[in-house]
Amino acid sequence: MPTLILMTFLLIVTGPALAHGDEVHGPGIPWTFDLWVVVPLATLTWLYGAGMLTLAGRGRLLGRRRGRHLMFGVGMLTLAGALLSPLHWLGERLFSVHMVEHEIVMAVSAPLVVLARPIGILLWGIPGTARRVVATLIRSPLIRGAWDGCTGSTTATIIHGAAIWAWHMPLLFDAAVINTALHRLQHLSFFATAILFWWAMLWRSDYGTAAWHLFVTMLHTSLLGALMALAPRVLYVAQTRTAMEWGLTPLEDQQLAGMIMWVPAGTVYAGAALAMLALWIGRSSDRRIRNG
Repeated sequence: MPTLILMTFLLIVTGPALAHGDEVHGPGIPWTFDLWVVVPLATLTWLYGAGMLTLAGRGRLLGRRRGRHLMFGVGMLTLAGALLSPLHWLGERLFSVHMVEHEIVMAVSAPLVVLARPIGILLWGIPGTARRVVATLIRSPLIRGAWDGCTGSTTATIIHGAAIWAWHMPLLFDAAVINTALHRLQHLSFFATAILFWWAMLWRSDYGTAAWHLFVTMLHTSLLGALMALAPRVLYVAQTRTAMEWGLTPLEDQQLAGMIMWVPAGTVYAGAALAMLALWIGRSSDRRIRNG
């Protein structure tokens, strides 16, 4: 939860969007230096490192969390790769690459960060007085109640699904391509709702419930991808306007984007659902053995 709160706060205070035309690109190599992304990612990484050092100085054993440290690091790296690397630059010009960028944010970075459970270490990275204030706010009934409500399995699935479908409406998606403020809000919506969704699946739900909601998410995202891939005409005019420069027609670019959402992204949710189902079956079998 502190990850989501801190990310939202930093994205608000860093000012107006610089998502497309105002971004600063390095000469030669099309990396994107976007303060709206760099500042939150750098701050979260610094807080995590500071938290580890603080706990180590207090004699806390962190070796047993080595796997979680790795997941947090990879989650941050993939998020930075999606939003700052040449992948982001190319995603501004090809719908299909833009779709890869979004799927990394939602189906790779978000679950890795959630699996790392970085809340405690992030809090220890905040200086003493401020840490106590933030911890008190997090434990307040208002914030705790809102978090618990939004990370219920059904609620989180609906919120995440609504964000995906709403932002992929052609009118809104094209508007986000053109309008920098909307584009940033789109990225924030995808990542924030994915955090809620994966937290609900991995830490709040039993295995059977998680498997069901992951399967439902696989179905509706695959349906959306199929609608884009099988559409007989171009739906996303602004997003596909430069596809010809890369050897694709606008319709081919849209079809490829739909296929990416339909198959590879759907496979992530399906794989997670099968893993949860296997755990559910295994736990049920263990329970029968113990009872029987």
